Amino acid sequence: MENHGRGQIVNNTQAAYFNSLRKKCGYASNAHAITHPSLPNYIAMTSGGTQGVTDDANPAAHRLSAANLFSQLGSGRWRTLAESMPSACYTSNSGTYVPRHNPATYFTNVASQCATQNIRLTATPSFSAPFTLIVPDQRSNTHDTSIAYGDQWLARFVPKVINSAQYQSGRTVLFITYDEDENAGNTSNPIATLVISPRTPAGRVSTSYFTHYSLLRTTEELLGLPLLGKARAAYSMKGSFRLG
Repeated sequence: MENHGRGQIVNNTQAAYFNSLRKKCGYASNAHAITHPSLPNYIAMTSGGTQGVTDDANPAAHRLSAANLFSQLGSGRWRTLAESMPSACYTSNSGTYVPRHNPATYFTNVASQCATQNIRLTATPSFSAPFTLIVPDQRSNTHDTSIAYGDQWLARFVPKVINSAQYQSGRTVLFITYDEDENAGNTSNPIATLVISPRTPAGRVSTSYFTHYSLLRTTEELLGLPLLGKARAAYSMKGSFRLG
């Protein structure tokens, strides 16, 4: 989700569904983004660093070769489902789709996998890959719309994950996070982040300091992968939310 700080989401009646999940699932009450604007946060949460990116430019301006979560997993083991994307691994703005929220399009070392693994989000998505990144479009992610509009999108989408065979088997964790807060001058960058899994106690709240690097570390730990970059020093979410 996009560009709303923790204070804009938590206990906001426009985010009724998000807050219902917060009370029933896991909530990281001290989670923070890495920087501003959006793109370097997406690069950080998938590679362990911003890789020198400080803007929201499209992939043509940032051809990144750094190791990343997608290259760690390799062929057939990851998937990006991007809403409103015109075609697989699309690298330009188109309507309500923007590549700056689709980090795999920036990494040259997974370009050969894009055609089959970085695809459009459909009404009946598959969660069969070990790792799936969901990228809502600019309306669903609240970038160009209201908090209520994005909350309604979550209310339609999240049950698809919860009711999937993968989640019902007890082997899937769903993380919902905002990429950054709304204030580009706020270096604290507090964001709202949820952890949803069959093992996480209802209403579990952690006050530990988490960042997007924590999210990467936790994902890599759950998938049995080496830790990348600043994920090595980040605090894991596994213990706080009883994951794995």
